[in-house]
Amino acid sequence: MTALSLHFKSGNVSPGLKRQLGNLTLPIFIETLLIMTLGAVDTFMLSRYSDVAVASVGVVNQVMMLCFLMFEVINIGTSVLVSQYLGAHRQDRIVTLVGVSLVVNLVTGLLISLLLFGFAKNILIMMGLDGDLLTEGHRYMSIVGIFAFFQAIALTASATLRACNKAYYPMVIVALVNVCNIVGNYSLIFGNFGMPALGVKGAAISTAACRCIAMTLLCIILFRTTVKRFPWEIFRQFPMREFKNLLKVGLPSAGEMFSYSSAQVVMTMFITMLGVEALAARTYVVNTVMFGYIFCIAISQGGAITIGHLIGRGKVKGAFYLGKFVLRWSVLITLLLSLLIALNGRTIMGFLTSDPAIISLACTILWIDVLVETGRAINIYATNALRATGDVNFPFYVGLVTMWTLQVLGGYIFGIMLGFGIYALWFMISLDELTRGIIFVRRWNSLKWAGKGFVN
Repeated sequence: MTALSLHFKSGNVSPGLKRQLGNLTLPIFIETLLIMTLGAVDTFMLSRYSDVAVASVGVVNQVMMLCFLMFEVINIGTSVLVSQYLGAHRQDRIVTLVGVSLVVNLVTGLLISLLLFGFAKNILIMMGLDGDLLTEGHRYMSIVGIFAFFQAIALTASATLRACNKAYYPMVIVALVNVCNIVGNYSLIFGNFGMPALGVKGAAISTAACRCIAMTLLCIILFRTTVKRFPWEIFRQFPMREFKNLLKVGLPSAGEMFSYSSAQVVMTMFITMLGVEALAARTYVVNTVMFGYIFCIAISQGGAITIGHLIGRGKVKGAFYLGKFVLRWSVLITLLLSLLIALNGRTIMGFLTSDPAIISLACTILWIDVLVETGRAINIYATNALRATGDVNFPFYVGLVTMWTLQVLGGYIFGIMLGFGIYALWFMISLDELTRGIIFVRRWNSLKWAGKGFVN
């Protein structure tokens, strides 16, 4: 531990910082809850259609999330840099930065959309789907894939609004989109309100339409409240300084997320080898345990934005105390929620499926997942906090090593080669999360992240 960290060892977060954190955390919490509810509603409604539909869409969404991480290269950089520029009162650089972010993500989004649409079937075959799983998955992916660029722009606008202390706008938009999605699913999956019963295809149409609505509204709000004009001058002389800073933050940050999602995709492929029951149980569990770490996501993102503002103002001490405060509450609340979910696992799974084998698998996994969520809470906090300070490379390198050795390699050895199945796979996920958590806590306490900001 450095002398600086010893100097900071005893201290409290000021009431002003707690207030700012609360003002960010509450709308982000509600927005995150609504986003997760959106996914849970899709899963619940599709479960009324068939377990095959749930399993196939679960695999497609895993692929989609992996592709969406391409957008996060720019979005993470946008959030970190806007936070620091706002703290340093550099509004001129914010406007230029947002313009660059929107242009780059639009181009990236269009390319990803074409890729997902043109190679949907090939990608799903690579994921191990065949038969009915492949048919249903292809129907869903070909529609949501071609409109992936909606999400690219929406995420950029949302990241900017949050970093500028306007997190309540994305919250309201997500609430509206939730309502639209429920109505769209109810109409198009089952054929209500005079609409055709399209099943999985109907869920895909509803999802794509809702993403279009969200993108449009977020952009309108962004240009009316935060960035009053688009900086068209960037097309005459492209601001390479801001673009390089975006990549400097975004590439390792998104790389860490890409590594995590890639590992999850590989783990999903392992679970696919175990059969439809295991795959369906995994999909139900993933959509349930999200609610266990929802508070952690909210307070970690709110904390990261506030830490970014503090770093922009040169207040390292305040950032250090705030990080410790966020960590304590992240772990405590996540642990309590995870235990509550595990205790009520059979009731929750009974709402989602009537298959006793799937219910039994899922309920056992939920208890193992308590360990996963404890480590995940630390990692969500730490990666957000370190990223906000500009310390973007460390989480990437640590994640790259632990995810692929403990989770993927260990999962394959114990879960597939030695035949311990899905339970062993989940235990290895927990070992990875807890190991990274210990390493990241030590990193924050060392204060080696100080002095890595981008404001000069």
